[in-house]
Amino acid sequence: MTISQTARVTNSPDFILYAQHGWADTSKAIASLAKALATPQTTVVAPSLGWVMTWLRIEPLIERLERVVFATTAQHPQAPLRIVGHSMGGLIWLEVLNRHPHLRSRVHSLVLVASPVGGSDLARIIDPFGWGIGIARDLGKNRRPLAESIAAEIPTLVIAGDLDGGSDGTIPVESTKVAGATFTSLSGLAHAQLKNAPQLLPIVQNFWQNPAIASPPEPSFATRLIRRLQAIPGMTDGHPRNFSRSKLRDRFPDGSRLLTGKSQLGIDRVFVANSEGKCLYSGFVGWSHAQQLHQMLEEICAGE
Repeated sequence: MTISQTARVTNSPDFILYAQHGWADTSKAIASLAKALATPQTTVVAPSLGWVMTWLRIEPLIERLERVVFATTAQHPQAPLRIVGHSMGGLIWLEVLNRHPHLRSRVHSLVLVASPVGGSDLARIIDPFGWGIGIARDLGKNRRPLAESIAAEIPTLVIAGDLDGGSDGTIPVESTKVAGATFTSLSGLAHAQLKNAPQLLPIVQNFWQNPAIASPPEPSFATRLIRRLQAIPGMTDGHPRNFSRSKLRDRFPDGSRLLTGKSQLGIDRVFVANSEGKCLYSGFVGWSHAQQLHQMLEEICAGE
């Protein structure tokens, strides 16, 4: 395993900056981003987990990162931690912080860049039944409750790319969102570009100047409705591209709307729109969870 460390490291670094690459990648690009972000006193650690290994299972990747973290935090026991994870790299860090909660008190901030915390829609399409087709099962897992529990303790910044009005070409914007995190969306950037885009530098640096745990506003009816839909087993945050072809299912007193439709493959899709008809949420379930979706829709429309 390769660990990239800036040459400016001192015996007492101001921070340990972990930069974690994601699926089908190596550490080269994100290490470059981390070095651009680091102060002269920062220790930069950018583990390379192995390009081939990122296609298989997430568990060995978590274990490899754990070993690096244990070694570097022991070497610098007083240094606070800054974490930047791109795509699956952010998911791996969520798992590490979940398994080792004692680390959380040392974390200055967590930056998730294009990380599908709600589950990757592409992964769900590849492995809809969770059979374990390569890394797809692990990437399709909904880690939003875990991410939100961590964001309640650690100042968290979420950065998403919006290339086509709803995704960075790989990850839907909606799947990156975490309640309690500061959220930023960058237009015109594809998924792979986000791991070392110059536009990230001022955003991350500004967040680091005043890292804070965001206080979510009082949820609106539409927000609560979206939460109910996201809680359906198998629900996956998706791209709103099919919204214009959906049909109105119900309209609520605040003006928000519930709409449904099907993809070309017959997959059930559900949408939430505001009173002006703007799509607020798009999601879908596979055939194995269609019954749960229809049952929830009946309950919602019945006012339950």
